[in-house]
Amino acid sequence: MTLESQGDFNHSVLLCNFKTGGVTAMSSFLKKFFPEVHKRTLNRTQGDNYCKFNSELLTLFTSSLYLSGLIASLFASTVTRKFGRRMSILIGGAVFLAGSGIGAASVNLEMLILGRVLLGIGVGFTNQAIPVYLSELAPPQHRGAFNNGFEICVGLGILFANIVNYATQKIEGGWGWRVSLAMAALPSSFLFIGSIFLPETPNSIIQHTGDIRKAANLLKRIRGTDDIQAELEDLIAAANNTASKPFYTIFQPKYRPQLVMAIAIPNFQLLTGISLLGFYSPILFRTIGFKESASLMLTFFTRIAASLFNIIVMVLVDRVGRRPLFLVGGVQMIVAEMVLGIVLATQLGDHGGMSEGYGFVVFVMVCVLIAGFSLSWGPFGWLVPSEVLSLETRSAGQSIAVVGNFTSIFVFSQLLLAMLCRLKYAIFFFYAGLVFIMTVFVFLFLPEMKNVPLERIDQLWKEHWFWKKIVSDEMQTHANSETSNVDCK
Repeated sequence: MTLESQGDFNHSVLLCNFKTGGVTAMSSFLKKFFPEVHKRTLNRTQGDNYCKFNSELLTLFTSSLYLSGLIASLFASTVTRKFGRRMSILIGGAVFLAGSGIGAASVNLEMLILGRVLLGIGVGFTNQAIPVYLSELAPPQHRGAFNNGFEICVGLGILFANIVNYATQKIEGGWGWRVSLAMAALPSSFLFIGSIFLPETPNSIIQHTGDIRKAANLLKRIRGTDDIQAELEDLIAAANNTASKPFYTIFQPKYRPQLVMAIAIPNFQLLTGISLLGFYSPILFRTIGFKESASLMLTFFTRIAASLFNIIVMVLVDRVGRRPLFLVGGVQMIVAEMVLGIVLATQLGDHGGMSEGYGFVVFVMVCVLIAGFSLSWGPFGWLVPSEVLSLETRSAGQSIAVVGNFTSIFVFSQLLLAMLCRLKYAIFFFYAGLVFIMTVFVFLFLPEMKNVPLERIDQLWKEHWFWKKIVSDEMQTHANSETSNVDCK
């Protein structure tokens, strides 16, 4: 195993983290921090099935992570650009560790939200730096698989969280939720300690220190060959074009395709409806009639499906390409969401539950939906932005991607329970329509980047049926400007 694959493996494993969706379905947790919601869940005959978890405080708790994360990612851009990718990862791991400790020790809602905010800061730093780090270390022919390690280990982290939630909800005394939140300290400790021993990327070394020899030696180690001159020259050329004001530069017409993808792809990821299942799948299963323990167990099985399809993507992404998997996963999600909407519309009323048979149908469709997401928008929501951004705008573009993603999560987490309460089953039809639009967008506007070196992806925009008009017009304007300057001289 080369240093590169070791670095990617370590980095991906260290990223595994915990979610709070299972905790918010625990009766002991709800009773302590959200007593009104707890009372509504105990009464199966009164209250609207779709509105039992509609609480402003519960929404604030869930969404506070993403508000702090989007703010932190803006600062992370500067740290990543000036001090390297590894520094942002170290900071993220340390803050995440502090947040998990405060969350587990919480005695009131304010303390709980403070811990959640610190978790958001940690996620903001790591999500800004890790996709860039992985893309810069990976060889072009394996970049998709290496970067997908990010999504696989996030999925494994969520799977582990489901196991912990299922086990801790059985603890007598009502303190199992503390164990669940405290366990987040384990992967964050690995992330912080492991990052100390990881190398900086050759791109970052050239960009910050200009030490060509050090970058060349590292490139030889991670590629496992001495034949690195062509790649090294591409890195040097890209570093020489690095912008001093990347946030200003990325808004120039030349970088319009990159900016559009950096904004659209991560935001579209949240418009798939996965946030409804990611945050509230245990709540959804309780809504349709499953008990607390059963809902957590079913959520665990959905994460197994997600992890299996993440592994499939790792095998296929650099063989089949990004676009085909985007399209297949999109169609799969549309079908699953339509079926979910139909079953809930016909079988689940405002009160009571549904039959066990239709409950199983809902469970299967949730698995199909999550599998489709894991085949497409899950891994590619972060892979594509990290690939399309050139070195001169990479730190700014990745921050825009993270901020956009966190902004969407924050807005939708604020609205999601209210939307579920008002739209009821139609919320799945709503998301199916959005996925259809996004799948068409990918088909029309996203070029295939399989096996293309990062430093040469700009050429894809010049050859694309739509983007070449924008990029070519900008290049022609720039050339005319230079000609005019020469004539004046």
